[in-house]
Amino acid sequence: MTFGFAPSAATSMSASADSANRLARMLEPAEWAEAGIPLLRNPREVVSGLHARHRPTPTTAVVAVLDHEERLTASASFIRRPTAADGWEFRNALLAHLRRVIPHDLRRRTPVRTAVLLYCREGDERWTEEDGAWMWGLRDACTLHGLRCGAYITLTGDGWQVLGEGRGGRRPNSTSRPSALADMSLGPAPAPLRTGGGAAQALRHTAAR
Repeated sequence: MTFGFAPSAATSMSASADSANRLARMLEPAEWAEAGIPLLRNPREVVSGLHARHRPTPTTAVVAVLDHEERLTASASFIRRPTAADGWEFRNALLAHLRRVIPHDLRRRTPVRTAVLLYCREGDERWTEEDGAWMWGLRDACTLHGLRCGAYITLTGDGWQVLGEGRGGRRPNSTSRPSALADMSLGPAPAPLRTGGGAAQALRHTAAR
C-alpha cells in the first residue's frame, strides 16, 4: 500500500500565480527594441573594458554606468544567485550595487548617465527567459536610480552580443583571457572609476584594475 499527499488546489494556484508573475517581469527582444534603448557608439570597447576589469565567468553580472561621452564612471560585478529567473530579484540586485558605487540622479529632469549590463552565461547568443528577466530588471533599476537604461549584453563561449541590436563579436568571450587595460583606448581624460561588489558569501567583489 502506498501513501502520499496530492498538492492542494491552493498550492497549485499559488505556484501558477508565481510563474505568471515571473513571466510578466521579463522583456522579449521585440519589446526591448521598441523601448528606445540608446545604441553604444563602440560596443566592443565597452565590452572589452568591462571584461578586463571584472574578468566575468558564467553567472557573473557586470553593471556599469557611462557618462554622456560614453566614458566609464562606475561599475560593479556580482554572482547571480541560484534561483528562478525573476526580473524583480534582478532589479533589486542591480539597484543595490548601483547604490553602492554611484549616487542617484533622481533630481535631474532628464537622465545624463546611462547604465549598461553585461551578463556572462552558458549557452549561445540566442535570447532566453533569463535574458528577458535581466532586461526587465535593468530597465526598472535605471528608473529607480535616475539613470537612462542602456544596452544589455551577453557574454558566452561564442562571444559577446548586444541583444536587440544584432551587434556582436567573437572576442572577448566567456573563456578568453582579458586584455590588459593599458592596451585599450578608454577615451580622453576618463572620469574617476568606482567599483563595488556584494556580500562575500554570495557575491564576488572585483576591484578595478
